[in-house]
Amino acid sequence: MKKNVISRIIIGGLLFSGICVNAQKTTLEVDASKTVTKIQPTMFGLFFEDINFAADGGLYAEMIKNRSFEFDKPLMGWEQPNTKRSSMNQESGSASPMKLAANNTNFCRVEIYNDKGYTLINEGFRGMGVKKDAKYNLSLKAANHNGAIKKIIIQLIDKDQKVIGETSIVPKSDQWTNYSAQIIGTQTEAKAKLKLTFEGNGIIDLDMISLFPEDTWKGRKNGLRKDLVQLLDDVKPGFLRFPGGCIVEGRTLSDRYQWKKSVGNVEERKTMMNRWNVEFNHKQTPDYFQSFGLGFYEYFQLSEDIGAEPLPILSCGMACQYNTGELAPMDELDPYIQDALDLIEFANGAVTTNWGKIRSDMGHPKPFNLKYIGVGNEQWGPAYIERYKVFEQAIKAKYPNIIIVSGSGPSPKGEHFDYAMKELKKLNAELVDEHYYESPKWFRENAGRYDNYDRKGPKIFAGEYAAQSVSGANPNNRNNWECAFSEAAFMTGLERNAEVVQLTSYAPLMAHEEAWQWTPDMIWFNNLQSYGSANYYVQQLFSTNKGTDLLNITKDGKALIGQNDLYASAVKDVNSKEIIVKLVNTAATSQEVNIDLKGTKLGSKGTLIRLASASTQDENTFADPKKITPKQSEYKITKGKQDLNLPAYSVTVLKLKMN
Repeated sequence: MKKNVISRIIIGGLLFSGICVNAQKTTLEVDASKTVTKIQPTMFGLFFEDINFAADGGLYAEMIKNRSFEFDKPLMGWEQPNTKRSSMNQESGSASPMKLAANNTNFCRVEIYNDKGYTLINEGFRGMGVKKDAKYNLSLKAANHNGAIKKIIIQLIDKDQKVIGETSIVPKSDQWTNYSAQIIGTQTEAKAKLKLTFEGNGIIDLDMISLFPEDTWKGRKNGLRKDLVQLLDDVKPGFLRFPGGCIVEGRTLSDRYQWKKSVGNVEERKTMMNRWNVEFNHKQTPDYFQSFGLGFYEYFQLSEDIGAEPLPILSCGMACQYNTGELAPMDELDPYIQDALDLIEFANGAVTTNWGKIRSDMGHPKPFNLKYIGVGNEQWGPAYIERYKVFEQAIKAKYPNIIIVSGSGPSPKGEHFDYAMKELKKLNAELVDEHYYESPKWFRENAGRYDNYDRKGPKIFAGEYAAQSVSGANPNNRNNWECAFSEAAFMTGLERNAEVVQLTSYAPLMAHEEAWQWTPDMIWFNNLQSYGSANYYVQQLFSTNKGTDLLNITKDGKALIGQNDLYASAVKDVNSKEIIVKLVNTAATSQEVNIDLKGTKLGSKGTLIRLASASTQDENTFADPKKITPKQSEYKITKGKQDLNLPAYSVTVLKLKMN
């Protein structure tokens, strides 16, 4: 095998030297004098779903798993190393000294008799990431019966049980009282745990035991994980779609995502099982729940922070058709429709409205300026179209300017797709969400997918897509370079068809190294580190260079959609006064290209940004997170045509300054 590889490299080198001397160049003509269409600011965005521990254990920076004892097994995530000397019971909220929130009825009762060191340990989300000298803010609720417990010693411990940070709380009241303290880490540890040790004899009740890093995104108390949000912000996304994805639908209607349960006081948000915890036999995670600490208010706030249009997706009264496919009868759709209307009021309503006041009371008096709302996620068939019509009529009657996103089902072709597109076109649907999880080859071969779409028909939202290195939903899928550059090839087609395609997003967005269910994913993280995959950098390159005006780029009068394994798109940015050309070479050899730019005068300097890797199987990893990252250099503009050498397996962005 090694001999073959070495031979291929040598032959490639000989071919390369021949190309430099004799190969015919591909000439591309760019017409800068005429704008084909405006590029929408939403052209490249992000899709967030709580899969792969993306919310709890990920973006939401809470470090305690099952902080309010509301998991189906109330003590899941909690260890009692010395239970022989003491007991601990989960009881009904009615037994507590003061009533707890309606959605938080469980609490932990610790009973200590003749015990000088009973301990309770939380394991975190596959451990807790603690950094040396970093500050961590602890809070809990306690009701100390008869002042029995004199002190709670709170420690961070490493994988060897060594203490790496400590504080204490003195619980003074027999009524539910909030207590807080701070711990400073004394060493860096990816697998830390939180240990509580009780001094005294008697009974104490505990609830909402919480631990957050002080250093969160924008320094918000109990906020979001800073490094992960920074990766999102660095994409400069045009929109943020949330909360999914299949998470919207639920396996049954009763466990669908209900946005109203995700706003208001965090303590009053109802914990529920995450539908991905036992979805796949290859990676079951029975400890995967949703605390909704990251809820719709936080999603809107995050969208605002990163300059992205919020795009919430709501249930249309259909449970996931891959699971039960349960339907809400047509005469029982009113609560679902009201949820949509109330969400728009929550986002945009004046503080004098019911839901606008709730938003204001949470800390955001100004409206979030919601422009889009999605009806259903990946539903298909007549039942979906029937329900979509009712939603559309109700939303447009009250909020005529809201743009409604409809869906074409889970696949980019076939009976369900064809039916949905035909019916939605009849309804003059504004924006249709298309999903495709296909092979890298499919992405290369379908770069012209939208070339023949009706320019007067519905606009397209490529809402979920990712090249699958093995097959859809296969645990062996990799974020390899072939997948990434194949997506880039396809994205030139999305950009070339900006008359039709107005929003696009890769999916899924995030995955925990040890707690994922689905691969590939755009961003990978563990408890201490995070990195963008090669696919991430493709998305970032396109998003940060989307321009404002689409230009024609052609070879012999035709679009470049894979001829000689080359793909291209071109835009103008009127703000930066640049012509931006994106070129993807999917061939195993380098290629010579010259760009004949007409209709504008150029300056003397430009910028060349390149993403490339030698092997199609290369990928970024925790050990080598920057293996495939963009390299930027100054480009000297020449008179006449611009000559470029495109390395094998490369994505190139050429930015030419206009005079």
